[in-house]
Amino acid sequence: MRLFLCSVILSISSLARAETPAPDAAWDQTLAKAKGTEVVFSSWGGSDSINSWIDKWVAPEMAKRFGVKVKRQPYKDTVDVVNKLTSEKQAGKKADGSIDLVWINGENFKLAKTAGVLHGPFTDQLPSFRQYYDAKAPDITTDFGTPVDGFEAPYGKAQFVFVYDSAKVKEPPRSFEALRAWAAQNPGRFTYPAPPDFTGSAFVRQVVYATTGGYAQYLPKVDLELMAKKLPAAWSFLNAMKPHLWMKGETYPDGQPRLNQLYSDGEVWMTMGYSPTTAEAEMAKGTFPKSTRTFVMKEGTIANTHFVGIPFNAKNVEGGKVLANFLLSPDAQISKFDPKLWGDFPALDPTKLTDAQRQQLESIDLGISTLPVRELASHRVPEIQPEYLVQIEKEWAKQVAQKKASH
Repeated sequence: MRLFLCSVILSISSLARAETPAPDAAWDQTLAKAKGTEVVFSSWGGSDSINSWIDKWVAPEMAKRFGVKVKRQPYKDTVDVVNKLTSEKQAGKKADGSIDLVWINGENFKLAKTAGVLHGPFTDQLPSFRQYYDAKAPDITTDFGTPVDGFEAPYGKAQFVFVYDSAKVKEPPRSFEALRAWAAQNPGRFTYPAPPDFTGSAFVRQVVYATTGGYAQYLPKVDLELMAKKLPAAWSFLNAMKPHLWMKGETYPDGQPRLNQLYSDGEVWMTMGYSPTTAEAEMAKGTFPKSTRTFVMKEGTIANTHFVGIPFNAKNVEGGKVLANFLLSPDAQISKFDPKLWGDFPALDPTKLTDAQRQQLESIDLGISTLPVRELASHRVPEIQPEYLVQIEKEWAKQVAQKKASH
């Protein structure tokens, strides 16, 4: 199966040619300083596939190509990293930090940028960024509505999908109202992670979109009063679903890994996540049944770009830049697009690739469970400002998590 990365470039991709970058003396100095060093990469540790890709592909390639050792430092939630950096800044620890590059985006990027705990701007110093990315694309210049301003580099793209076992679910619910009805008809077979887990938070935001009149009203500016007026409809929806959830809604999985395990064990018949190729990767490992498939809601599902940034007190700034540049390179972006390795969608602009690179990208088999790229693209909806995320997560805890399910 040959799937093209993005339907909007079909008519122009054959005309695109990559340009050979001019010699970069400053970058050569960065490479020289980084050689022989260790770079600590703080990355979400909740996926075995991602961890394996970093440890078994990125690290060996970095050592071979640049003489740089990569040490992966896993975290459960990015906010823990941001809080650590903020505490270090307040304590006056301006150098010799323990992290050289961090996977970050969304509200955590805004927190970090506002607190001044990121090094930069630096993305325009990266040859890969200059050569292979559309520096003016909205999903590159902003992150959940926050201007990037060169303080983080695009790592990949994600879109939320629902995952189900087609052997048990003959026709998946394709709207949130249908999902509520399905949960009532199949008690105990659906649940979602508890916010502020990012997967659970995204699920709840999509419920907010679906039950309060759509996302567009929240885009022009942050209006917390408007959101406060709208949220009761979402809480009413979720509380009506609550008694039909796994464990009768008395508890929730603490993250996507736990939800995936429940799905693997057959306790629930659906899971969810930000990677459209997750199901394919898990089936290849044998953790998900071969009957696993994915779907998106007719209302759409959230899509975004994730990034990497360099902490303000990184001990190895040059190493962080070299690793960031490599993660942005066509080799790395194409590698991680393969569901057998990770399945993360590339953030680069395919029109800037060579013919050979583009053929590599197009030849990747995304598998039977992955929705066609065009279908995914037609159902994308944007993220909203981080201030809304904080409000939604706090209110969910009060209005849903702490409310006893009515049976």
